Amino acid sequence: MIQIRDALPADIPQLLRLMRALAEAENYSADFAVSAQDLETRGFGAQRQFFTKLAVDTEKTIAVGMAVSYLVPFTYDLRPTLVLKELYVDAPYRDRGVGERLMAALVQWAQRLGCGRLRWDVLHGNHSAERFYQRLGGTREDHWIAYRLDRAGIDTLALRHPAD
Repeated sequence: MIQIRDALPADIPQLLRLMRALAEAENYSADFAVSAQDLETRGFGAQRQFFTKLAVDTEKTIAVGMAVSYLVPFTYDLRPTLVLKELYVDAPYRDRGVGERLMAALVQWAQRLGCGRLRWDVLHGNHSAERFYQRLGGTREDHWIAYRLDRAGIDTLALRHPAD
């Protein structure tokens, strides 16, 4: 039986395993730097930066999926945006409704928070994820193009424009 619930500090080792598995699947494991201490501080500390729903196989007592999200307190309509940062389900548990149940738990939480939207990114080329989200009613956002500055870019721009 699969139970969807909020992650607890005792789940940190399993959450870290799921995050590492996602890093492997998305080919950024060489850059993965999250530690158990980071998860404890940022995910369960006094000033939480993210929230996690876990899918737990209650018979094996292991976490088999996660949905990691964070909240943008308000945008143009003064309503919060819930941002899904990571959704991952262990391979043997895929196509069994686990991902959909994790998304449903996020949607219910977004409703309770009064969110105006739930947003997420899909890795380019992950067509199965695109089909999954479309099946749930998600729509592709074509109005925005993602940009980023890596650490070197941040440092370069900061040097060009020192703080006042």
